[in-house]
Amino acid sequence: MDSSAELKQVRITADGSCLGNGTGATRAAVAAILRCGPHSRAVAGYIGSATNQQAEIAAAAFALEALKEPCAVTLRTDSRYVVETMAGRFRRKTNHDHWRRLDLAVAPHRVTFEWVKGHSGDAEQEAADELAQEVARAGQADGARLRAYAARFGRAA
Repeated sequence: MDSSAELKQVRITADGSCLGNGTGATRAAVAAILRCGPHSRAVAGYIGSATNQQAEIAAAAFALEALKEPCAVTLRTDSRYVVETMAGRFRRKTNHDHWRRLDLAVAPHRVTFEWVKGHSGDAEQEAADELAQEVARAGQADGARLRAYAARFGRAA
């Protein structure tokens, strides 16, 4: 991999949402705000039936998969589960397919995982959370909605 000085610096705030967690009728989605300099982009996707933990892992992977080239990434999430597991402090007891996906998404990049407290007024985390919930309810991500979320944080890329 190139040195981090040559890599684009990207800040990602990712969140997963699972409506109806623990019931037979879950509706899960992932969303992230990606920022590189003055540019921002929102990405989101509906993932169907999943747990909260699976949605959080998938959100981080989905966001990294949206990058078009290797980058130096600060990936922010309100999931201590994701941060602590990626730091090696929690064991991977379940969700192995989701962790494999995240490992593959991390591989081309230099990623630092950072925990951000959810629902505490962090604008990017709040936006990623809102967007993930909207997509979970709608069952799909809408392009115009993604552009509107991205525009909150800079020029839409």
